[in-house]
Amino acid sequence: MTNIQDIFKKSNVAVITGGASGIGLAASKYFAGRGMSVVIADLGGDRLAAAADELKAIAGEEEVMAVETDVASRDSLEALERAVLQRFGRVHVLMNNAGIGPETSIFSSQANWDHIFAVNLMGVINGTRTFGPKMLSHGEPGLIINTGSKQGITTPPGNPAYNISKAGVKVFTEALEHELRNIEGGKISAHLLIPGFVFTGLTKGDRAEKPAAAWTPEQTVDFMVESLERGDFYILCPDNDVARGVDERRMAWAAGDIIENRPPLSRWHKDYADKFKTFLEQK
Repeated sequence: MTNIQDIFKKSNVAVITGGASGIGLAASKYFAGRGMSVVIADLGGDRLAAAADELKAIAGEEEVMAVETDVASRDSLEALERAVLQRFGRVHVLMNNAGIGPETSIFSSQANWDHIFAVNLMGVINGTRTFGPKMLSHGEPGLIINTGSKQGITTPPGNPAYNISKAGVKVFTEALEHELRNIEGGKISAHLLIPGFVFTGLTKGDRAEKPAAAWTPEQTVDFMVESLERGDFYILCPDNDVARGVDERRMAWAAGDIIENRPPLSRWHKDYADKFKTFLEQK
């Protein structure tokens, strides 16, 4: 197993989509603090420029690159890769982190469904397919980290487009890691980041202050790095409200809907509420 500190090191290169805020910016700061060259890709010129200035204060002007990128566009991702390779020559860490979460229902606006899929799912798929081949070909150890969600595993009611997009990220990243580990001589591994409740622009709503239940993006990145050091594929993050054991039982119950032939989403079904509560309390 590769020592990830041999990847997070000076002269190596990290590319982070959605890197101007939240988990993406926290990860970018960590990579910059390790001496890496850091490329952040995001939308919003002023926000992107401000994030780049924060990173330059850590890593220096020459080691930071900010590129306006729409991950919903394959052409934009390919332009990003060309710019990165022209400047830094190769990539060792790709973090497909950009995500959006406008509310949807089954019969809500087609535009919201299309946008969520284009960013959350196809942004990850196309980001990987764009950068992956040259990451493999340079022959040095590296990582592809894709940001998923617990909602892509337990798929709770509400915002089905988001849940489906994140379920797709899980399945894609599993398939990616299977393929990567079977490439003879390959030194790139894939990992699925599954955040808990994190106080970011995506989750904060109208709140100005972090709720006590939420983790900061920095806590999430610290946990991500600890998990990568162990070689974990599934980086299942707790938060200040939900411990890992609770997440595990929720996920086990969701899988049990198929095995036990229960109604879908039975955790929220009136006939199964007490049964789920008993299951959750079992040791």
